Amino acid sequence: MWQHAPWQKRYLPHPLPAGERLRAYAEWCNAVEGNTTFYATPARATVESWARQTGEDFRFLPKLPRTVTHDRRLTGGDAELGAFLRAIEPLGPRTEALWVQLPGSFGPNDLGALAAFLRRLPGGHRRAVEVRHPAFFEDERAATALERVLAPLDTEWVPFDTVVLFERTPTSDAEREAWTKKPRLPRRSRALTARPIVRYLGRDDADLTVQGWAFWTERVAAWLQEGRSPTVFVHTPDNADALDLARRFHADVRARVPALDPLPEPEPTTLF
Repeated sequence: MWQHAPWQKRYLPHPLPAGERLRAYAEWCNAVEGNTTFYATPARATVESWARQTGEDFRFLPKLPRTVTHDRRLTGGDAELGAFLRAIEPLGPRTEALWVQLPGSFGPNDLGALAAFLRRLPGGHRRAVEVRHPAFFEDERAATALERVLAPLDTEWVPFDTVVLFERTPTSDAEREAWTKKPRLPRRSRALTARPIVRYLGRDDADLTVQGWAFWTERVAAWLQEGRSPTVFVHTPDNADALDLARRFHADVRARVPALDPLPEPEPTTLF
């Protein structure tokens, strides 16, 4: 996302060489989703550049390759998984968790495969699982069965909250596209570990996005007060205002928990 075109010149200096773009992003936010790793495992040299551009307190949430999670459905795929784990080694402690995003068809009957896969992951990394099968959100027995797989292995259940997106009919092209691609599922907010992870998707209308995250500011503040260390990703369908919104969310939480460290202050953007 640090190369997102609408952010250039508005939030981030432009042009910047590839080896400086993440550094500029890290002045705005202290975490990033590794969505591109789902489509292709990056070269180790690329990941080394990411590490050079960020401090050790910066958090990456790299998504496991789709060949492992979707094509092989967590069965086999040792070569692809091994290549991915070797590639991200330079991130060291910056890897917040290995993000296992599962397809919507991966349901309660597949929990045995999930448990076996999590047990064979090497130590040294936290794990986080995102499920999209409706049963895990609508059937309490299925939800409990999933938690019984995840919690003993210190693996977080990552909620992807799209409730606000689907509350009203779309008003932009990006929202209409999101309606066709994003999961429409009930909100879930139970943390299983000391380091919860939340993905929140609002609207292209910033005010609606802010109104919709009131639930999460309260929940995240409560987690902090319990001694947990949550990571929250704020999105909108077009993500044009996402950097401002992420910082605004952090400020809303900090108003409730003043001891929370402030985000870094970005350098003024210079137009070239």
